Amino acid sequence: MDELPEFERKVLDALREPLESGEIIISRANAKVCFPARVQLIAAMNPSPTGHYQGILSRSNPQQVMRYLNRLSGPFLDRFDLSIEVPLLPQGVLSQRREEGESSQSVRQRVLNARELQSKRSGKVNAQLSSKEVESNCKLNPEDALFLEHALLKLGLSVRGWHRILKVSRTIADLSGSEEISRSHIAEALSYRCMDRLLLQLYKAVG
Repeated sequence: MDELPEFERKVLDALREPLESGEIIISRANAKVCFPARVQLIAAMNPSPTGHYQGILSRSNPQQVMRYLNRLSGPFLDRFDLSIEVPLLPQGVLSQRREEGESSQSVRQRVLNARELQSKRSGKVNAQLSSKEVESNCKLNPEDALFLEHALLKLGLSVRGWHRILKVSRTIADLSGSEEISRSHIAEALSYRCMDRLLLQLYKAVG
């Protein structure tokens, strides 16, 4: 879904239940039909009506940006496991020779290894874990649990956000071959909550 805030809000909110349950249920007077709808939803959007929310390129004040982002409900955004910001490229990057990063073959093998770990542990990928399965498969030590709780309170996230961050943390640990979820895995999972941080900044700016 490109230009996400341009979709009607009622259309986006209608996706909340299918994204949560993986099913679409259509009820009529004489029948009730359930269709499978377990999908991977990928969306893109600008951070403001003008494409920028800070710096000299921004032509929108915090109130205008907030109105634009408020086209997306909190419960809908809460159903995204990852949200990242793609910043402008620094000057000179396009004209300079780029260093080669990790190869696609290497990334593919790490992903396959992580999926095999998840399958052996719970018989499914981490994204499909139920709330009870999250409790048993994504355990934290008391100090890290308190760290995550403080982060959630600061960002204003729900219990759903807690479970989703735990599942992402578990996946990051699996990709690194770690049996336990560490503080660094939690911190990385929290870094993939760009929209929550942006909204928090705007709420403070608007007052």
